[in-house]
Amino acid sequence: MKYLKGFLLRGLCFGGFGPVILGIIYYFISVSLKDFSLSGKEVLVGILSTYFLAFIHAGASIFNQIEGWSCGKSMAVHLSVLYIVYVICYLVNSWIPFDWKVIGIFTLIFIGAYLTVWLTVYVIVNKTSKNLNNKLKSN
Repeated sequence: MKYLKGFLLRGLCFGGFGPVILGIIYYFISVSLKDFSLSGKEVLVGILSTYFLAFIHAGASIFNQIEGWSCGKSMAVHLSVLYIVYVICYLVNSWIPFDWKVIGIFTLIFIGAYLTVWLTVYVIVNKTSKNLNNKLKSN
């Protein structure tokens, strides 16, 4: 129950960034295209779906703090949840077409980006931990 509460709290705190990012994306698209217009329905779907995406993305960080889970399990669940929500958001907004080839390419890019971010975080945290341990041993 404490993890569900943490998930919901994180999601509520940071979920609002999704619509802000969507607004920035729409702004740059409108500046770069001569004939860019959206219906009220498209704007509403965009706002709601990116809020949901940001809510889940922020809330999913709780998976790394579940003490009974291994690092691999929490990473796999985190990756799966984010992947599903991103695919749904991209399809609902027609940012990618519902075409298995396109979804396959999206999947490869998503997994590559996800693993790159986590590998970078792992290396930095590991290096920082070693430096701190060495400083503690020298004192």
